[in-house]
Amino acid sequence: MSMLTDLQSELLIADGAMGTILYSHGVDRSFEELNITHPDQIKHVHEAYIHAGANVIQTNTYGANYIKLARYGLEEKVKRINQTAVRIAKEASNGEAYVIGNIGGIHGAQNFIELEEIKRSFREQLYCLLLEGVDGLILETYYSLEELRTVLQIAREETDLPIITNVSMHEPGVLENGVALPNALTQLESLGADVVGVNCRFGPSQMVTSLESVPLPRKAFMAAYPNASLPAYRDGVLFYENEPEYFETCAKELRDQGVRLLGGCCGTTPEHVRALAKGVAGLTPAIEKDVKVPEKITIKDDDKPAGKSLPEIAKERHTIIVELDAPKHLDMTEYIEGAKALKKAGVDAITLADNSLATPRISNVAVATILQNLGIKPLVHLTCRDRNLIGLQAHLMGLHTLGITEILAITGDPTKIGDFPGATSVFDVNSFKLIELIKKGNHGLSFSGQSLRAKTAFSVAGAFNPNVANVERAVQRLEKKIASGSDYILTQPIYSKEKIRELKEVTAHLDVPIFIGIMPLTSTKNAEFLHNEVPGIKLTDEVRERMKAAGVDRQQSTKESIAISKELIDTALEHFNGVYLITPFMRYDIVVELVEYIHEKTGKPLEHINSETLLH
Repeated sequence: MSMLTDLQSELLIADGAMGTILYSHGVDRSFEELNITHPDQIKHVHEAYIHAGANVIQTNTYGANYIKLARYGLEEKVKRINQTAVRIAKEASNGEAYVIGNIGGIHGAQNFIELEEIKRSFREQLYCLLLEGVDGLILETYYSLEELRTVLQIAREETDLPIITNVSMHEPGVLENGVALPNALTQLESLGADVVGVNCRFGPSQMVTSLESVPLPRKAFMAAYPNASLPAYRDGVLFYENEPEYFETCAKELRDQGVRLLGGCCGTTPEHVRALAKGVAGLTPAIEKDVKVPEKITIKDDDKPAGKSLPEIAKERHTIIVELDAPKHLDMTEYIEGAKALKKAGVDAITLADNSLATPRISNVAVATILQNLGIKPLVHLTCRDRNLIGLQAHLMGLHTLGITEILAITGDPTKIGDFPGATSVFDVNSFKLIELIKKGNHGLSFSGQSLRAKTAFSVAGAFNPNVANVERAVQRLEKKIASGSDYILTQPIYSKEKIRELKEVTAHLDVPIFIGIMPLTSTKNAEFLHNEVPGIKLTDEVRERMKAAGVDRQQSTKESIAISKELIDTALEHFNGVYLITPFMRYDIVVELVEYIHEKTGKPLEHINSETLLH
């Protein structure tokens, strides 16, 4: 007999969580390592599930791949850990249960792993499991449908064994890319999955709700591995409070939705599995069901902001962005004066850093709102450092509500260099993933795939540092940022005319506007500090010598700084439409002079600039 033959006529009970039990026993490291350090402990867990009624158990290999084991320095033990896991499970089974090899998902909002790397890691683990003679495979906890589709095709090419594919959802009935659950499971079935289903994240009730819209598969069977409940948190420990008996009632509800393979995920124990078995005892698989048509949610096209976006403007003419960062204190007087002076000079937008150098400033969203009221287009920076995914999503919804549509997505400076070195950096995502998530909003979807009921209209800028020895390699990284959704690029400050020309050559193939960063210097001390202590900024020897020659005289230093900046602007305007001026130490007087110089060079009438881009 085989597992698929059994599923044709009966319900099968799968095991529950392995990690939950090990965690409750005080294990707080790689659970997969225990296959080789404490094999008896793993065997006892398997046996407990079989005694509770499980006739399908999975190997303790959910994270036994190169990528995840590398977190513990175990990446060279992939083969041994997987081989041992299969042998332990087979010994525990003793022919009483099917042993399926578990390969968990990797890619997600919080993972920065390239798909090619995932494929290499998957193949290595897959071969280890297949060579040990598992009865089938389970690919579970895949939030990314793209990743699951990819690895499923690899597995299907390598084996005819039964393959179970379980997706995970942030929101009931929809995956994080906005694909409805029925559509996702149909895709997996068409790619050769023998069992399609859901696991993790939700308890039984939300899984039942999610499955109500899923028709019975044509060829495949359906699986469900719910969590015990939503997790609670106490004294630094996550735990699950659900009573196992609850699973007895839920088992029949899952069966009624067409599920033939019932197991458990996070928080479940042998008692939960026993309750599942009891709940479907004597029942046969459902051969028909009423499919609930999900409520159709209309996503409206939100009113497009008045005026053109910055990348649209930059594709038509020379465009000026000026960075004028919010104050570190609560006195806004000088800032407002500077903003008004820049508006009068004719800037296209004022950009605001997000606590640059990890130093707190007045919220750039608050200041951006003030700028809008002054008739100035704001471009806000958004870092990955200060907000988790929840905060980022809420922040973006707030920006949309305020009508702020220009965003620069950046990773953010590490907290150790700022005023609060003890603060924690979040980094749930990197800048590439943040750009992707922002652009999901433009399709009316939240990070989780849930409908926002309206589309955002964000234009997203990406940061680029050309001040490196190998610019071509840096451009490859830039290309990935553009592929993620960047509409335009702002560079770090450049102090070399040759570097600007080189940048034009290596980016000529890119179809996005590039704004050349130019930051006037204030003194030779400032020049040396930037060159030697600030990451991503390098000055030429010529520029350093010219500032050094100006000495400590403020007036002479300013004069030389403006001269250097104008020379860089001349070169930038020859090759690029965008200039990004960074205001040093609130010296907006310097920047105003440079803005006026650009207008003189480009011949743009000031009154036309103000009416065209500043007022929304």
